[in-house]
Amino acid sequence: MELEAMYQKLGVSPQVFAYGQHVLERLRGRFDEIDRTAEYNQGKVLAAMQENRLAANHFAATTGYGYDDEGRDNLERIYASVFHTEAALVRPQITCGTHALTVALSANLLPGDELLSPVGAPYDTLEEVIGIRESTCSLKEYGVTYAQADLRPDGGFDFDAIRAAINERTKLITIQRSKGYATRPTFSVAQIGELIAFCRSVKPDVKIMVDNCYGEFVETVEPSDVGADMVVGSLIKNPGGGLAPIGGYICGTKACVERCAYRLSAPGLGREVGANLGLMPAFYQGFFLAPTVTAGALKGAIFAANLYEPLGFSCVPGAEEKRHDIIQAVTLGSREAMVAFCKGIQAAAPVDSYVTPEPWAMPGYDSEVIMAAGAFVQGSSIELSADGPIRPPYAVYFQGGLTWQHAKLGILLSLQKLADAGLAPTDYVS
Repeated sequence: MELEAMYQKLGVSPQVFAYGQHVLERLRGRFDEIDRTAEYNQGKVLAAMQENRLAANHFAATTGYGYDDEGRDNLERIYASVFHTEAALVRPQITCGTHALTVALSANLLPGDELLSPVGAPYDTLEEVIGIRESTCSLKEYGVTYAQADLRPDGGFDFDAIRAAINERTKLITIQRSKGYATRPTFSVAQIGELIAFCRSVKPDVKIMVDNCYGEFVETVEPSDVGADMVVGSLIKNPGGGLAPIGGYICGTKACVERCAYRLSAPGLGREVGANLGLMPAFYQGFFLAPTVTAGALKGAIFAANLYEPLGFSCVPGAEEKRHDIIQAVTLGSREAMVAFCKGIQAAAPVDSYVTPEPWAMPGYDSEVIMAAGAFVQGSSIELSADGPIRPPYAVYFQGGLTWQHAKLGILLSLQKLADAGLAPTDYVS
């Protein structure tokens, strides 16, 4: 068989390939549903580009101050149209998702205000931003306090604890949509809408921000459609479509976004400065491709869960669960298994496939982190990658794949490496 021979050339044994094909046969209906969502979202992006009269002149490069950069400004109008918000800030000067979140938080919190997370602990890199772990220039250092309501054991919202945590100083509520380095469920947009409505019933004037990383275009609606004042994300994840080489976005109310622009540049300058540096074609085309690219990554996540769960590995989400982001957590149980899994992902990469991933002290984390990512854009999580902190329960977080076919290869190679190391049950793959 020609296809099997190609996979064998790439390092996948006939046994693992056959197991993967068996798993794939059960997923055709779910993949069709993902394609329907992508088709809807593709129409949404296309309509926004047409309504905002995207033209070739919007691709022109600007330098220096970036005054009167119509390409940049029109891109922000398109983002606002897609996310159904009053305004948007979409800039290459935003270096990553953590930076975008930091801008949004620091712009909309003042000394004496309190930040509340009603969904448990935030993602690791935000701990120093907030001041949970001591750091220079944290929100804590500037007089912003932090409160947290943990999730219930079943992963649901603890509404009583949230009500008790909201007080007169609660200025902004942050909701992390995706699981981060935790094995809790990702929240659907409907669940986020329910949480927003509850928080507003307790304190109507509270601002609410959603960390939307990894969730864009997975559903046909976004958190901004259910009441969020700001949705925030990275362009080297879903919305960049694999083409954006850097950047982040903040979509929301005009008042919130204007404050973010002042924090990103300077008071009095705001959105008027910030050259596009010739990145507009990649930003526009990446956003255009994002619904389809996200669909491929989502198929890869579902395939991974359905491949690993029958082998006895705990998966979050589970094999049959609905998806609300592109991340698949697989609990492997040991450092050695995490390394083997990541070796498989690295071996499938188009870039640096010959490199062996090793755990290291990655900036912003309190544990060693292993990361497999042979990407065209460094750190791009919409490209095929896997990573995780080396700590119990030794879960690896798989995401991305610019195409479904590449995601499939990476997942099969991860299993191959586990099987070769004697860390996966061979009766399923022999």
